[in-house]
Amino acid sequence: MPTNFTVVPVEARAGVGGAGAGDEAVERTEAPGIPADGEPERPSWGDGTPRESSPFISTVDVERESYYEGRNMALFEEEMDSNPMVSSLLNKLATYTNLSQGVVEHEEDEDSRRREAKAPRMGTFIGVYLPCLQNILGVILFLRLTWIVGMAGVLECLLIVSVCCTCTLLTAISMSAIATNGVVPAGGSYYMISRSLGPEFGGAVGLCFYLGTTFAGAMYILGTIEIFLTYISPGAAIFQAEAAGGEAAAMLHNMRLYGTCTLALMAVVVFVGVKYVNKLALVFLACVVLSILAIYAGVIKTAFDPPDIPVCLLGNRTLAKRGFDTCAKAQAALWGLFCNGSSPSATCDQYFTQNNVTELQGIPGVASGVLLENLWSTYSDKGAFLEKEGVPSVPVPEESRAAGLPYVLTDIVTYFTMLVGIYFPSVTGIMAGSNRSGDLKDAQKSIPTGTILAIMTTSLIYLSCIVLFGACIEGVVLRDKFGEALQGNLVIGMLAWPSPWVIVIGSFFSTCGAGLQSLTGAPRLLQAIARDGIVPFLQVFGHGKSNGEPTWALLLTTLICETGILIASLDSVAPILSMFFLMCYLFVNLACAVQTLLRTPNWRPRFKYYHWTLSFLGMSLCLALMFICSWYYALFAMLIAGCIYKYIEYRGAEKEWGDGIRGLSLNAARYALLRVEHGPPHTKNWRPQVLVMLNLDAEQAVKHPRLLSFTSQLKAGKGLTIVGSVLEGTFLDKHAEAQRAEENIRVLMGVEKAKGFCQLVVSSSLRDGMSQLIQSAGLGSMKHNTVLMAWPQAWRQADNPFSWKNFVDTVRDTTAAHQALLVAKNIDGFPQNQERLGEGSIDVWWIVHDGGMLMLLPFLLRQHKVWRKCRMRIFTVAQEDDNSIQMKKDLQMFLYHLRISAEVEVVEMVENDISAFTYEKTLMMEQRSQMLRQMQLSKTEQEREAQLIHDRNTASHTSVATRPQAPPMPDKVQMTWTKEKLTVERHRDKGAGGAVGFKDLFSLRPDQSNVRRMHTAVKLNGVVLSKSQDAQLVLLNMPGPPKNQQGDENYMEFLEVLTEGLNRVLLVRGGGREVITIYS
Repeated sequence: MPTNFTVVPVEARAGVGGAGAGDEAVERTEAPGIPADGEPERPSWGDGTPRESSPFISTVDVERESYYEGRNMALFEEEMDSNPMVSSLLNKLATYTNLSQGVVEHEEDEDSRRREAKAPRMGTFIGVYLPCLQNILGVILFLRLTWIVGMAGVLECLLIVSVCCTCTLLTAISMSAIATNGVVPAGGSYYMISRSLGPEFGGAVGLCFYLGTTFAGAMYILGTIEIFLTYISPGAAIFQAEAAGGEAAAMLHNMRLYGTCTLALMAVVVFVGVKYVNKLALVFLACVVLSILAIYAGVIKTAFDPPDIPVCLLGNRTLAKRGFDTCAKAQAALWGLFCNGSSPSATCDQYFTQNNVTELQGIPGVASGVLLENLWSTYSDKGAFLEKEGVPSVPVPEESRAAGLPYVLTDIVTYFTMLVGIYFPSVTGIMAGSNRSGDLKDAQKSIPTGTILAIMTTSLIYLSCIVLFGACIEGVVLRDKFGEALQGNLVIGMLAWPSPWVIVIGSFFSTCGAGLQSLTGAPRLLQAIARDGIVPFLQVFGHGKSNGEPTWALLLTTLICETGILIASLDSVAPILSMFFLMCYLFVNLACAVQTLLRTPNWRPRFKYYHWTLSFLGMSLCLALMFICSWYYALFAMLIAGCIYKYIEYRGAEKEWGDGIRGLSLNAARYALLRVEHGPPHTKNWRPQVLVMLNLDAEQAVKHPRLLSFTSQLKAGKGLTIVGSVLEGTFLDKHAEAQRAEENIRVLMGVEKAKGFCQLVVSSSLRDGMSQLIQSAGLGSMKHNTVLMAWPQAWRQADNPFSWKNFVDTVRDTTAAHQALLVAKNIDGFPQNQERLGEGSIDVWWIVHDGGMLMLLPFLLRQHKVWRKCRMRIFTVAQEDDNSIQMKKDLQMFLYHLRISAEVEVVEMVENDISAFTYEKTLMMEQRSQMLRQMQLSKTEQEREAQLIHDRNTASHTSVATRPQAPPMPDKVQMTWTKEKLTVERHRDKGAGGAVGFKDLFSLRPDQSNVRRMHTAVKLNGVVLSKSQDAQLVLLNMPGPPKNQQGDENYMEFLEVLTEGLNRVLLVRGGGREVITIYS
């Protein structure tokens, strides 16, 4: 559907001060950059300053400040610094350049800008099609394709080429979809993979692609030296074979020497003048095209005028034409090679004696029908003879084979999968177009079209060459890798027209150019990876010369390339770079498949002819080809990529590129959450999903960081952890503080190794915020089932932000939500993650059964290194009517079925009279509560009176614990009064008999239920102290708060008395369901 845009001009606003002012304003708008007073224009920062025209505000200044934000747009001017005008946005997009920042390609910045301004950017043909063609057609076509056809046969060779070309075609389709999904900056395949799959995969695959490109440079250099030493100047070899059969070893030494010198020369050329390499690219491409045209011309010529290229056979064995010209037994040169003298009576080789010498045409022509003989494979072992089928031969014993005879032998063992690994580099190079994305006029149109056309063209060339080679050339000549039967000539060159030197010289320059381009491209790829900062130890390679040339990256590339040169065998280097390229293509397909399946809103490629099934097929094909080529090379390449991935994951810089792996993780998380949404987990799967309640100080720092240490020790990295906190206030006023507090919490979580999520709430009150967290923290079934919080140490102080009222209400909330509650007392004394408790015990005081939390928590703690050496002891309390011996046996059997090892002890707590201390402590508690309710004391006096009562209670309890006689308590509590307060109290309580109320305060009788509760707390505390005072951790059942909220402060006193004198205490309150079972 067509879309129409209408641009509406906005009239200039007139000034407020009459016509004169309006004219002045119009004049200023005509030349906004030159104000009348000569002062520079001040930008408007959108800071909330009013912009209305006012008699007290200079309208000219307002016009000047807001000019560039858009005149007459005052309604939006406060948002201009974050939301630009559409006109400025479109202007930025129009001047966008997708060249990498800080990189000047091969020349000075001024020259490149001038050239860019004068000359148009490259189109599809020059920018993508021809570079891909040059990179795909190369050394394997000229040096190895005829040999692969001879060994594998035409049919299997067609299969090899079809599979490899299908793999690259599917990869090109996936790459086209990724490349057309937005503007592609310079960086090519690495940029596409890293931004689609994330920094970990991007770095791993980018380095694999870099290694593949580097080893490709080594392969091209080895091909260049092989052409030079074998077909151009064999006499240039420095190392000569000292004995018969040593030619291969001498050749390897020559390859190493000449390859190292060539590599050094190329590195110097790349370092000094990269621009000349780029300018010579078309020359190298012309060599490739002319060579291929010469091959097709030679094939056409063989149809009516086959060349006369005789091949000499002894029996059915092919002879290498070394030292003889005429193929006849009577010829002296040939006779001398097989016999120990020139006379007819000389002793000759047995096979030479019993078989005849024949001659056949090496290239019989396309109409000869030799294609039928070359259809099938002829694989052989290393050192086997090249034998012509159908030629009569008299066999001889194996031991009669003599070394040094002029036979053509196979130099390596051949089989199908090995040939795939050698051939695959000939179809690589499909990334050449995407690597030049910064120089293309329209990358989103050129990359798909040019790449796919180049692949189809080269595939057609390869497939046609296979058929034509099989139809024109004799089988033994095809299998002759180095042309020994053709007097050391290149086999494909003998087919070409008008001269073999067209192919030899053309292939020499094309492989030399390809090596130079590999040494040019690989350092830039490494530099791009280093500048991304995802691999820390590679950052030094991001630096270079002043014009951006990657000097250090070039040095590393040269050293890695030298390792390939030292291998010295083209057939051994080719499978190595096949692995790295295949891994790169695999992840290109994976990136496209992931993005397509996720259906992210940003996935909108212009290239529409893709599907996730094609990407998945390409990915599977790449993986299969990796293991087909060489399973051990494949495992080694995957190991390298895996190590790089894990290194980037643990040590690399954090990058967020909106990649597909992040989206895949979110999708998987959503799917898993939806799957486990229904119903609570089974008891066997229950584990504590903890909500940790943290308190913050005035600077938004965490008050009790040991809570997070204890959480990490309890979780040991498993299950869900939500760290929650509450800020008091409104979100509009506190959002900056909330962000700072959340960042502080995240940093502390990283230090304490507490893996989980942070959730901070800004609420009008701490009470409401904590209730919100308990209700709404988590998502779906990934919600907490346990709340961990610290005991409020200063709960008696009324101005404490976490007062006892908030604490008790939080206990009630967790009970109502059927969640377990863990309250850590003296949390600052708990061990850190670095500590190791060498001895001691974790004591569990099991008073009531509330689902088995008390049993499960010590077991989980002892999984962590901090608590691992602590033994577990379980105490339970027997009443008068209980059989303590039977209770111990039952408890031991219960623990046996639970598979938990622990020491068991039953403590008898005999009911006796309530002590005077208990009675008096209860009385003190009730007096304090009633006193603080009836008398409206100031905060300072409340603290003073509360501290007075607390000191007396502590002194009283200490005297009882140490067993001397308790000192007599005073008859009444001494209160501090002022004259003004007394007058106010009398006037306020005159009608209600205030004096009587105060008198009743000191004549209170304690409530009997409170006396019994205090008695239990005192007795139980005494028993726990006697058994567990030296324990590393004490776990206690936490009694529930009273139903009547008037007694909340009494509840806090009970808990205080219950845990008094203990070092580390964890109060545990179950959530109302079983969390541990004896069943499997």
